[in-house]
Amino acid sequence: MDQFVYRLTPVREEMLAEGLSKREKEIIAEHFEYLSALTEQGVVKLAGRTTNTDPSNFGIMVFEAANEEAAREIMFNDPAVRENILAARLFPFKIALMGKPPA
Repeated sequence: MDQFVYRLTPVREEMLAEGLSKREKEIIAEHFEYLSALTEQGVVKLAGRTTNTDPSNFGIMVFEAANEEAAREIMFNDPAVRENILAARLFPFKIALMGKPPA
């Protein structure tokens, strides 16, 4: 399996400072469920976001896929990407170091 990362940025920058609309809340909840399911399946290795509320905010998802085509399918099936709440850009990636989960 190859490793990839996709970087997520808000399509509507105001959602960070002003809050999410009802539709955005629903889609972000689906996005979290999607990533949670992929994590349980062992596909996602790390997912998270910065906590700042300015335009430099971004999220990342580090994951494994058979190839770039499969990685793009995972990225474009993310509800937040599919529904144009978050813009995504895919990169090949290689985890060099990874800490152990806390006991």
